[in-house]
Amino acid sequence: MGRRLSFPAAPMLSSLIPIFTRYTLLCAEADKLFDQIRSLYPDCVACSLGCSDCCHAMFDLSLVEALYLNQQFRQIITFGPRRSAIMDAAGEADRLATRVKRELHKTSKNADIRQVMADAARIRIRCPLLDDENRCQLYKHRPITCRLYGVPAAIAGEAHVCGKNTFNKGQSYPTVALEKIQDRLAAMSREIAQTLGTRFKDLHLVYVPVSMALLTQYDANYLGLGPVKPEP
Repeated sequence: MGRRLSFPAAPMLSSLIPIFTRYTLLCAEADKLFDQIRSLYPDCVACSLGCSDCCHAMFDLSLVEALYLNQQFRQIITFGPRRSAIMDAAGEADRLATRVKRELHKTSKNADIRQVMADAARIRIRCPLLDDENRCQLYKHRPITCRLYGVPAAIAGEAHVCGKNTFNKGQSYPTVALEKIQDRLAAMSREIAQTLGTRFKDLHLVYVPVSMALLTQYDANYLGLGPVKPEP
């Protein structure tokens, strides 16, 4: 089953260990799908050590992935200059992402949504977890989007693939159904909200970029646990 999960930084999350265990199994499924497609088309998948193209993509994490990544970050990269550098990079990335999303929101009011999505896909924001050699500092615990980037994937009926790879347009390839995976992540996020007994009915609908997942303190106040504190 892999490494035993624990949450010393946030003891109230210990009840979520079974959910996080299922999440790690889903990550293993994603890895298997990637490996199967790469084994069938090794000349088409250009992913290799040092390539960080997917580490500049802009995407958001569901609650289950954000919580999991946050806890692994707090356990593995503790206090020190390395952690400080990541937090500084996360702050800068989050400020940039906020500005970009604000501009995309303005554009979406008078533009075709497909064009807006295409524009968003071209935006480059460096992941704060990249080190100076373009390697992920939490590679074993990276989100599922990171694990599947590089092989054909479909969402909303449209196929997508990394531009560095050499899959031929118009040719049929095995394609990962991202929506099905996203549905499973959404179900896990709903289960987290139910297990915690949060007073925030929409907690499971909160999606954040990697930068905010690292910066956020997922404490009782954020998660809506316990009695409401009176106003000072």
